[in-house]
Amino acid sequence: MGYILGYDPDTLREIVDPEQCVERLDEIGEQRSLPALLERVWLLKVLDRLDEGLVVAEQAVRVARMGGTRKDLLRARVLHATILQHRGAYAAAIQELTTCAEEAEGQNWPALAAFAFQHRGKVSYDAADYAAARTDFKRALFLRQESGASEDQLESTLLAVDAAERRSRASVAG
Repeated sequence: MGYILGYDPDTLREIVDPEQCVERLDEIGEQRSLPALLERVWLLKVLDRLDEGLVVAEQAVRVARMGGTRKDLLRARVLHATILQHRGAYAAAIQELTTCAEEAEGQNWPALAAFAFQHRGKVSYDAADYAAARTDFKRALFLRQESGASEDQLESTLLAVDAAERRSRASVAG
């Protein structure tokens, strides 16, 4: 998403310009295409409008299931899981992301598998399971390198690995 200005080094959440995100949300309106639904889910998530985000995420999964490809469905399910994560439903988010990561790896879709592992790592990070987060971030980094990901994606994953290691050391020391 072109709206990401960076990542918070402590929470690993996207730093965005809320006004720009609201403007884009207004532009999309009630469009029902899968790309529009997925973008709305992400925008609602970063704007912390999680109840709306959950409704749109569920709609995106249904649309992808009915008319999209398997990759489309996995992307929709990963975004759905991120809404669950932000709502504090960590176990449900981990379960969904595990299934998505396994399917993507089984289909040899490394970029999509990395997307799922990166988000599963973020769920573990939010749940204070820093060892699991670090493992998932390292897996995402490997898959992103394998798939030729952009420097921005690699950098965000390295930031996540460092954050998980820092938190893990702090929890052991504290």
